[in-house]
Amino acid sequence: MLTSIQLNEIKVLQEVCENEGGFELKLNFEMLKNRVENKTEDFFHYEDGRLVGFLGSYGFGIKVELCGMVHPEYRRRGIFSRLLEMGIEEAKNQNIETILLNAPTESQTAKEFLKTIPCKFSVAEYQMKWQKTELTEDPEVTLRPSISTDDREAEIQLEVSGFGFSEEEAREYHQTIREIDSDQRFIIEANGKTAGKMRVSEKNGEAWIYGFAIFPELRGKGIGRKTLSKVVKMADQKGLSIFLEVEAKNAHALGLYESCGFRSYHSQDYYEYLK
Repeated sequence: MLTSIQLNEIKVLQEVCENEGGFELKLNFEMLKNRVENKTEDFFHYEDGRLVGFLGSYGFGIKVELCGMVHPEYRRRGIFSRLLEMGIEEAKNQNIETILLNAPTESQTAKEFLKTIPCKFSVAEYQMKWQKTELTEDPEVTLRPSISTDDREAEIQLEVSGFGFSEEEAREYHQTIREIDSDQRFIIEANGKTAGKMRVSEKNGEAWIYGFAIFPELRGKGIGRKTLSKVVKMADQKGLSIFLEVEAKNAHALGLYESCGFRSYHSQDYYEYLK
């Protein structure tokens, strides 16, 4: 588990790197704050007692995402290469099937580094923020907390149909998220029947929407739009800024979010490491 000192060191280094590069790193502090014991997921490099290099590993079933940084004054010394080597070796020890390397789209330093290792571009992910837009609700679409065993099973099946997880991955990911997350978990109902799911995290004046999925047979009926409108209005009434993430290849979802007032302001690129 990471100490408060380590978390603060990571934040300080992140701020230096982001200010110098003009981009945002996806270090997922909620996961960093909830690391489990006896599992190596974070890798540090210190110089004269100062943290100058960090790599975080974020597991999702049999897939892992790696994201890291090196202080601008300490680059081109092989620090990140050593951190990455340790991260990849640990992922292999855990029998991880897919290793994704995460880099901000705007980071030229990351792009140049990625040319030196065996990897291929996988997908881009957009961070989007809601801009004031008139939205309408529909009483036939409702949200309720996910609490029962049936709700849990529905969420797992929606991970499979909505995000391409295998059932094994979905169950492991779902268990991990439930253990470390304080997010609100919702089941979406349309005409009284389970239609989809989503998570909402409300912290520091912001609401983030995650894991939004509708069963395939119910898509194209306006359920997604009505649900999104309802959640956005709820968060807006609380005075929260509203954000979400979406993969660029998901053109339908991207179009839905844009039509509801969301605009892209940042993106992350993911590269699959070729073993």
